[in-house]
Amino acid sequence: MALIPKDNTDDKRIMSVSDLNRDARITIEQRFNQVWVMGEMSNFARPRSGHWYFSLKDDKAQVRCAMFANRNRAVRLQPGDGQLVIIRGRVSLYEGRGEFQIIVDHLEAAGEGALRQAFDQLKIKLAAQGLFASEHKKPLPSIPNHVVVITSPTGAAIKDVLAVWRRRFPALRVTVVPSQVQGDAAEAQLLSAIKKANALSPDVLLITRGGGSLEDLWSFNLESVARAVAACPMPTVSGIGHEIDVTICDFVADVRAPTPSAAAELIVPNRDDLLRSLAYQRRQLEVLWRRYHEFLALRVANLYLQLPSPQNVVERASQRVDDAAQRLAQQLTSRLYYQKIRTDALKRQLQASGPRQQLKTARANVGTLQARLAFSTTTHLETQRQRLSGLTRMLHSVSPLPTMARGFAVVKDSHNRVTTSVTQLQPGDQTVTYLSDGSLLSEVKEIHRDASITD
Repeated sequence: MALIPKDNTDDKRIMSVSDLNRDARITIEQRFNQVWVMGEMSNFARPRSGHWYFSLKDDKAQVRCAMFANRNRAVRLQPGDGQLVIIRGRVSLYEGRGEFQIIVDHLEAAGEGALRQAFDQLKIKLAAQGLFASEHKKPLPSIPNHVVVITSPTGAAIKDVLAVWRRRFPALRVTVVPSQVQGDAAEAQLLSAIKKANALSPDVLLITRGGGSLEDLWSFNLESVARAVAACPMPTVSGIGHEIDVTICDFVADVRAPTPSAAAELIVPNRDDLLRSLAYQRRQLEVLWRRYHEFLALRVANLYLQLPSPQNVVERASQRVDDAAQRLAQQLTSRLYYQKIRTDALKRQLQASGPRQQLKTARANVGTLQARLAFSTTTHLETQRQRLSGLTRMLHSVSPLPTMARGFAVVKDSHNRVTTSVTQLQPGDQTVTYLSDGSLLSEVKEIHRDASITD
């Protein structure tokens, strides 16, 4: 409300700070009800309330912005400092601090920043779903027979790929499935080309094109194309752009090559290397065959020498029968001898455990126990006697009787309390004096303090 001093005689209206900020806010909101602003985000903050607070700036100025939780839930991009964005909102003033700000209703990425933001979001999404996982990558065949290439038939990429294959592996069967690689029609044509490639069942599928800007390569960053590549049953190779170019298809493909020519070299072996390898393997096979033939001949000769005659077989069998009979007889004799020894031992044990021997042992044990009991009793009595004597001496040493026998006495008042000081008594009190041979009943007549005891 307006504050007007009592002594103010002018027509001036003196406003409070609250009134001023409120009126300014209403005026600004009526003038700038809805605005679209583009700028770079900075000082982004997301408190626990879920609201977004940030500044929007260009090279000359900046403005504070606030986007409340009920609005920012619909934003698809992940906001952060440095992003170029376009916002829609109403200009207002935060009355509490008098700060000029924009209440944001809508936020979207601007220009290439939007493409880069969409690229990063799709990359994070597909990675979380496991489309980039190494365990899902299929290995390339060492010598493929049939390769399908999806690319623009008029581009330089297909010329480079075919030139590499003619030089390195001319026996390769190549099928080119043409498709646009950029533009509005590229997505549908790429999906159709991948479908045709799957129907041909090649050993390898190569998706390639030349370099370009992020917008030029955007067809290979589309989610539909990436999922189609990831779902291919055959191994896939991505050779898109130059070494610095990276697309989503590079991540979902089984093998990523930095250039189309490098992709062609990865897919096929070098013909000259294969011929040299075949020649070497043929020489190795001939050497191994000769050695194996010699080994078989030597083994046949050894087996012929090892064949026994029937007479020798029968004689050895007879000898084994005699040896077995002799071992059986020895085992029977040994077992009978062992049983006899065991029987004699059992007899001796039985005799030793008879009642006569047990009674003799019991008598000896009783005598021993009686002697031990007598010795233990005598020892215990002597110990107790010595202990009693010691206790008697100890009691005598602390007893007042010897002291009383030397002429001292114990005085107790009428309450049977030992009197140790004249301050505990009054004239007329009765006391009991205990001597060594009796007691005296006395009445206090006079009290003399600090009186010394004389002989």
